[in-house]
Amino acid sequence: MNTLHRMAALTIAALAATTLLLSSCTKEQQNKLGRGIQNWTGTNGVLEMYAGDKLVRRFLHIDKLSTAQATDDASQPRAYRYGYGVLDENLNFAEDPGEKRVYFEIGEHANYVFFENPR
Repeated sequence: MNTLHRMAALTIAALAATTLLLSSCTKEQQNKLGRGIQNWTGTNGVLEMYAGDKLVRRFLHIDKLSTAQATDDASQPRAYRYGYGVLDENLNFAEDPGEKRVYFEIGEHANYVFFENPR
């Protein structure tokens, strides 16, 4: 068996093992794995916050949103999410001079949309 055939066989075996492993995971475990890969590779997320139907805040270059965990019982999520992003003060979808990377929190009843930046 030459090197090319050996590499192809190893690739097929790895894909089969991965498929078998993922099929035995629960949907939540698969989601956690996907989020872990996404966190490692990063995203170019945008978070828009609304007051009714009006856009009031936009954050750019967000890698991820995280759910806060309770201090006493780490298995219990808190009622907010948080992250870091550039505050797009003039809502023009661009990081302008003077616009800084900031920490933000989102309450559980906030109206927001998180998506990958199309630009």
